[in-house]
Amino acid sequence: MQNNNENKSFDKNKFNKKPSRKMPRKEKEFDPITSKLVSVNRVTKVVKGGRTMRFSALVVAGDKEGRVGIGTGKASEVPMAIEKATSIAKKNMVKIALSDTTIPHEVVGKFGSSMVKLFPSKEGSGVIAGASVRPVVELCGIKDVTSKAYGSRNSINCVKATLDALLQLRTAEKVASLRGKTIEEII
Repeated sequence: MQNNNENKSFDKNKFNKKPSRKMPRKEKEFDPITSKLVSVNRVTKVVKGGRTMRFSALVVAGDKEGRVGIGTGKASEVPMAIEKATSIAKKNMVKIALSDTTIPHEVVGKFGSSMVKLFPSKEGSGVIAGASVRPVVELCGIKDVTSKAYGSRNSINCVKATLDALLQLRTAEKVASLRGKTIEEII
């Protein structure tokens, strides 16, 4: 008979392990850009053989630090349309001039028959905006603003009018440098 003391180094888990077929884990990179879905529309094209249904998605992407972009995508399925719109929105991001948590001055943006007015608000008032203006303003990083939409309330036109308004914003430093004066002379 053999003694059990001789086999102390025997590891029973050694033989029960199955070979790992999983790919090694890649660490997820932190992406500061977030996106919000504004609207999804079902689009129908009438052709000789009948109707073809597709989906159109409107997405806003931003880093909440002054960069924002919008994108639209079409596909035969909703997830593919959203994915296309998101990648387009990330490619079309632009820098917006902000002052603390609000905008530097009142501004009006127009696109088509839509018009959006943005008003600076005092700290703590929050974002007072409609369903299509809110995601653009929030993902830009503005925390206190009041808005009013006039004309067409079409979500695509309102989002583009809001982006037009945000692109017109200028800080006091920018205006002073354009005029060749100091900030104290302007204010």
